[in-house]
Amino acid sequence: MVVIFNGDLCRVLEFHHHTPGNLRAMVQAKLRNMRTGNQFEHRFRSQDEIEQAYINQHEMEYLYSDGHSHHFMNTENYEQIEISEDDLGDAASWLQAGLKLQVQFHEAKPIGIELPKTIKAKIATTEPMVKGATASASYKPATLENGVVVQVPPFVTDGEEIIVDPTENRYMERAK
Repeated sequence: MVVIFNGDLCRVLEFHHHTPGNLRAMVQAKLRNMRTGNQFEHRFRSQDEIEQAYINQHEMEYLYSDGHSHHFMNTENYEQIEISEDDLGDAASWLQAGLKLQVQFHEAKPIGIELPKTIKAKIATTEPMVKGATASASYKPATLENGVVVQVPPFVTDGEEIIVDPTENRYMERAK
């Protein structure tokens, strides 16, 4: 769900209805500001009014970047749009030519993208494996070709393709 909170569009990531003893009920929510990408928590009381924002999504294909904005093509009608670097935030580093994703629109204006759950990425550099290190105990930093740093198990080496969760910058598994 997307709500309008303090004049900004915010996506509700998690929420918990809380009734502490004889006090009034409240909802503890974790929100992400869609303009800045910042996550924060807010406690909504029963008398607070929340305005729901209506978001449309269209499947689009990422085409290219021109330095200041990123260009996408609607896969149904081939219409092209551009989204600024500021509107995309950290998600811009995960864009690859030909990547199909959901572009979110609010009042016919593109406001952001929803990345796929997993993305295949290639490791540019990482430290060599230390002899005797086990996969369960330690992780090491690895820089991907797109410049993002993720923590990977010690057996992963340079040039390998891995599957990554782009929303959390987290290693999932080796690519097959």
